[in-house]
Amino acid sequence: MKYETQAIAKWYWFAALALFAVQVLMGLIAGYVYVQPNFLSELLPFNILRMLHSNALIVWLLLGFFGAAYYIIPEEAEREIHSPAIAYFQLILLVVGTLGAVLTYMFNLFDGNPILGKQGREFLEQPLWVKLGIVVAALAFLYNITFTVLAGRKTAITNVLLLGLWGIAIFFLFGLYNPANLVLDKIYWWWVVHLWVEGVWELVMASVLAFIMLKLTGVDREVIEKWLYVIVATSLFTGVLGTGHHYYWIGAPGYWTWIGSIFSSLEVIPFFAMVVFTFMMVWKGKRNHPNKAALLWALGCSTLAFFGAGVWGFMHTLHPINYYTHGTQVTAAHGHLAFFGAYVSLNLAIMTYAFPSIFRINPYNQIANMVSFWMMSSAMAFMTFVLTFAGAVQTHLQRVMGMSFMEVQDQLALFYWMRFGAGVAVVVGALIFIYATIGPRKEATGLEGAALSPAE
Repeated sequence: MKYETQAIAKWYWFAALALFAVQVLMGLIAGYVYVQPNFLSELLPFNILRMLHSNALIVWLLLGFFGAAYYIIPEEAEREIHSPAIAYFQLILLVVGTLGAVLTYMFNLFDGNPILGKQGREFLEQPLWVKLGIVVAALAFLYNITFTVLAGRKTAITNVLLLGLWGIAIFFLFGLYNPANLVLDKIYWWWVVHLWVEGVWELVMASVLAFIMLKLTGVDREVIEKWLYVIVATSLFTGVLGTGHHYYWIGAPGYWTWIGSIFSSLEVIPFFAMVVFTFMMVWKGKRNHPNKAALLWALGCSTLAFFGAGVWGFMHTLHPINYYTHGTQVTAAHGHLAFFGAYVSLNLAIMTYAFPSIFRINPYNQIANMVSFWMMSSAMAFMTFVLTFAGAVQTHLQRVMGMSFMEVQDQLALFYWMRFGAGVAVVVGALIFIYATIGPRKEATGLEGAALSPAE
């Protein structure tokens, strides 16, 4: 660790890992409800479980991104963070907002109140006061990192990271707009949900991967930056108009079926470019870096993202196919592997790389860390295959044969049991990762983490 304020990242990541544990546990319980529908039905209904699972995912990924920014930007800008006090104030706001949203969901507080109660919008259920708090936290964050970058060295990594983080804040503002017309609501709702995960989040992903490749492989910065700009260009070109694949069946004009099909089918390109980029950098660099676990997570991130977001996204993105598969378990298969591959793995990769540096010791618990990678990745891949087959059966029985939804769910019980088994493996893998990264470790003996940040 070259700069003292890089240590700010660890507090964001501690909070992120706590929410990561909550997220996978809620997902496991929700998976069990699929096979035992009355389980916790009164204490913790399924709609609350699902809200906690999906919202915890989004919040902990964002905390991970913020932590990554606070770790990467000082090193790239060659100066300390502008205001550590603002960084900690932002974290407190986000944690308080998260706890407030969770209590509102679980106890249905202030039901019907437009400011204090939940808003009934998937992924954007947070009460208005929580959303306004998030906006304040985002503004504080942008002020802090922007002034840090402007006062220091400018690199392609900081430029792209800054663009992605500004995009996250700007597009979240559309979550404050809640029109009465349902079609209009969904059109702008996707400006948050889609343009985050298939637009600006990809910029964060590309910049963080570029930083990790720069540190682990030793390839010249110029080569990495050229790849980074190519990936960013293709992400924005395909991701923005690719929003149209969400507009097929919500009452939007018919031309979106063609715009959405064409541009969303091209969204596989930036993910394929990331796979080529990461593997080529490792091949060209030939550096025997001591942090093997971080390299494994980085390569796994690009590979799993390509299959989850790219291949599985392409499988049902064309409108003649989506007409039948929309809202089935095929969507769930794509969503689980895409999020895990692109963003969960990304956060776990940068944590694995940075924690030894922050604690000023050599890489530690690497075997356990790599075990967690293979356990979670294999389980998530198995879950994806299981849900894909379940979705194919569901599509045929429900959308072609005309069976009722609940009748079809009975036919999918075996798939749901297998999905639950995979979920158990994911939870165990997540706990192993948390233990491997923030658990017991040997203190440094004069090395002070020197091997972790070799000269570029």
